[in-house]
Amino acid sequence: MFGFYRFASVCPTLKVADTAYNTAEIIRCAREAIDGGAVFVVFPELCITGYTCSDLFHQELLLKKSLESLSEIAKAFADSDTVIAVGLPLRMFGCLYNCAAFVQKGKLVAVTPKIHLPNQREFYEKRHFSSGRDLLRGGAAGTAPICRVEGFGDVPVTNFFTVNGEGSEVRVGVELCEDLWTPVPPSGELALAGANVIVNLSASDALVGKGDYRRNLVMNQSARCMAAYVYASAGVHESTTDMVFSGHLMIAENGTMLAETKNYSRESEIIYADIDVERLNMQRLSEGSFQDFDSREFYACAASFDGLRSMESLKYRFVAPTPFVPGNAETRDQNCKEIFNIQCAGLAKRIEASHTKRAVVGLSGGLDSTLALLVISETFKLLKRPASEILVLTMPGFGTTKRTKNNAVTMAELLGVELRTIDIQKACMQHFADIGHDPNTLNVTYENVQARERTQILMDIANKEGGIVVGTGDLSEIALGWSTYNADHMSMYAVNCDIPKTLVRHVVGWYAERARNFIADEKTADELSLVLRDILDTPVSPELLPADANGQIAQKTESILGSYEIHDFYLYHFAKYGATPQKMLFLAKYAFAGKYSDEELEKALAVFVRRFFTQQFKRSCIPDGPKVGTISLSPRADWRMPSDSSFGDWL
Repeated sequence: MFGFYRFASVCPTLKVADTAYNTAEIIRCAREAIDGGAVFVVFPELCITGYTCSDLFHQELLLKKSLESLSEIAKAFADSDTVIAVGLPLRMFGCLYNCAAFVQKGKLVAVTPKIHLPNQREFYEKRHFSSGRDLLRGGAAGTAPICRVEGFGDVPVTNFFTVNGEGSEVRVGVELCEDLWTPVPPSGELALAGANVIVNLSASDALVGKGDYRRNLVMNQSARCMAAYVYASAGVHESTTDMVFSGHLMIAENGTMLAETKNYSRESEIIYADIDVERLNMQRLSEGSFQDFDSREFYACAASFDGLRSMESLKYRFVAPTPFVPGNAETRDQNCKEIFNIQCAGLAKRIEASHTKRAVVGLSGGLDSTLALLVISETFKLLKRPASEILVLTMPGFGTTKRTKNNAVTMAELLGVELRTIDIQKACMQHFADIGHDPNTLNVTYENVQARERTQILMDIANKEGGIVVGTGDLSEIALGWSTYNADHMSMYAVNCDIPKTLVRHVVGWYAERARNFIADEKTADELSLVLRDILDTPVSPELLPADANGQIAQKTESILGSYEIHDFYLYHFAKYGATPQKMLFLAKYAFAGKYSDEELEKALAVFVRRFFTQQFKRSCIPDGPKVGTISLSPRADWRMPSDSSFGDWL
């Protein structure tokens, strides 16, 4: 369902050159993996014999026993549609090859010979094996070469597989150990040809620091190929004559490690991951250079598996409830720092290029305008210009509360900027009279009159002072169209336009924790930090409707739209991966289990879809602003969409 497939990587215990023992353990582990829901199980390189057999590979008995073991493994799973990949030495065309063999439903589907043979220091594979480079270039008319394998008949020799029927979106490429370590790994070309899952049967030995290097190789190659990478390596039961092996198992997806073992286990180990193939395929349509490669020859050289079962539920996959916000605190802090630096650098360039005298911003005491002012303040330091050239306007209206007003005033004073207060209520009442609107009717006209009055004041004062208006709206508001057209929707440079609400909160919190790094006077810094923390605790609101009887905020955005946390989740999966609404809801229920009810998630999804489609006309003419992440809704760069497109199919 929704393109999820469970892969398993296995490191079995073994005895070097004891094919009977190894075969029994491979079968036992494969059965356990299948019971765990795996549709594809990957074992290490030369696991049937052991990688360290050395000159025993030239013994007739070992080669025959290897083939018998392969036949026994295939027959053991004659009733299973799970694909099992094992390693063995295999004679083909008069040479001996280090091969990966793929069995399914009792048949040998194909074999893949290793291309790059390490032959330096502790490795001497060329003593025993031939490279499969020429075989994998294809046979006559681009077809895969056919090899007769005893007990199986004719089988194709290939490192590229397609899948028939169910699971047809899965395409598998194959590497063996050293293939990954070369300057141009085969997986790069295989990915360009369409492979979205790379499996690697390996026997990489353990050296100081090599585990981290190996991990980086797998993660980086999965990212470069926009693919999943399933890696299985030999364990500690290999011969220790010259080397020790750690049993490193990894499953990565597009640069993210989904599952990994602790090394040096004395027992057989299995890891699982639910790989999102649909997501990989959709991402390739909009990113990378996958459309520029002619894959016809690879498809001609491919073997095929029968349909793989997609998962109906997830178990071995973490779905982040806040995908814009890293879960790791150190990474999150690094991201916040870089986002803040990008914002400041972008604004500094705009101020220099426009030769503006001042930066003008409306400060409400809410999260977005708070972050905008912090960015402006730091930008003026970078430009070595006084804070007094920053002009902050507070414009209390019918819904402004003492809490937000006081926080705005205090923050402006602590940052040393010029602060002006302009009450907009009188001007709005006059406008109500001019357009014939009853001020007791608290509808969208009542709200938007206030928003446009504030923007008119900001723009006119910016003209008068020779400045520019710095916008405060964030990515979440832009996605949902939660702004008044030609009011807070507009500015001369929008510093928050690429930061979703969930991340805005963390950037402000990051600054609050480090206020002393930005403000020289410690007392001032500490006072500013307290104000920022109170702003973080304030409900999100445009404050366009009157406060309640206790003077508290009555108009709470998340009570109207649903949680921004949910909307940001939907935005991420919709804009980045083209996920269907059904898949977004499936993922949301998994990610937010126990936090939000199904009803809340479904209601928020309907709001997101409707507003995202119907509010495109606002995004079509939004101001310039710096891109800081992988998702942007700028009509000039990342997101082009007709303003009058229908959302019918998405609901």
